[in-house]
Amino acid sequence: MGLDVDIIKTRAQGDYRLSKVRGECMISVRIPGGIMPAYLLAVAQHIAEKYGNGTIHLTTRQKLAMPGIRYQNISKVNAALEPFLKDITVELCGIDVKDTKAGYQSIAGRNIVACQGSRICQKANTDTTGLAQRLEHHIYPQPYHLKLVLAGCPNDCAKANMADFGIIGIAQVNFNSARCIGCGACVKACKHHAVNCLSLKNGKATKEISKCIGCGECVLACPTLAWQRDPKQLYMVKLGGRTSKKTPRVGKTFLNWVTEDVLHQVISNLLEFEKEMLEGTPIYLHMGHLIDRAGYHKFKQRVLRDVELNPEAQVAERIYWNEEEYVANIHLTSSNH
Repeated sequence: MGLDVDIIKTRAQGDYRLSKVRGECMISVRIPGGIMPAYLLAVAQHIAEKYGNGTIHLTTRQKLAMPGIRYQNISKVNAALEPFLKDITVELCGIDVKDTKAGYQSIAGRNIVACQGSRICQKANTDTTGLAQRLEHHIYPQPYHLKLVLAGCPNDCAKANMADFGIIGIAQVNFNSARCIGCGACVKACKHHAVNCLSLKNGKATKEISKCIGCGECVLACPTLAWQRDPKQLYMVKLGGRTSKKTPRVGKTFLNWVTEDVLHQVISNLLEFEKEMLEGTPIYLHMGHLIDRAGYHKFKQRVLRDVELNPEAQVAERIYWNEEEYVANIHLTSSNH
């Protein structure tokens, strides 16, 4: 007996993906920031073994995906997903979900990816887990495509530079000259691991402020705590990065030294910009393509509308992307020697 399934609607409203096997699909579970209570693994195991093919895929966007689900079991899987919606979407992220047994209602705003952040990593300047959960209400549920990535420091283990909107935790580092013993440990660390903005002058460390990216390597290296992170949480925003078959490119710095309040305002405006550019019809399109259509200055004007920037904030005057256009039917030849 045939089964009438609207695949497009099912995917858009429930995060189900088509399978190469006729009649089967895969459900992806949202885990903002990639951290979840361990007991929910048992729920995922139950779904994978009862309704799927017994396997779980850890996706590149830090989701748990269960393949092998038959279309006729979608409603049952949605009900089985309730612990994820209640304990993550509602409890951790504070989102009001009318029916926690109805499954996910949108896939457009992709799962927020994050590194381990300052809860675990000594290099991290910011709590990426908490930030991901606080930003989730902007992303889910809404119909417009946006890939958001959070990195706790400029090492960018999470690849924020390749996202539509990449957020990198940075630190204003305070220097106590009286504590400095002139050992040069911070200078060596900055030269090797960062941007080489430190040097020794008259037996004390000194910084070229214009070169500093707020990574905090000097803090880790200093044996006397002469360098210390300011407790104020600040961020750098990378814009328009993407992977692609045709035009992959690395994002460029859009904002620097901004607070979380600024991030919330900008992301809210960003989604409104996308809605206006697409004339209210959600389609899959990277933010960089929309910026190209509008032009950077129009984009900047729209997403910074009514945004209250903190005193330290910096905004890129202009942005130029470098990307390669791949042309079809190029024949590569090689010679044997």
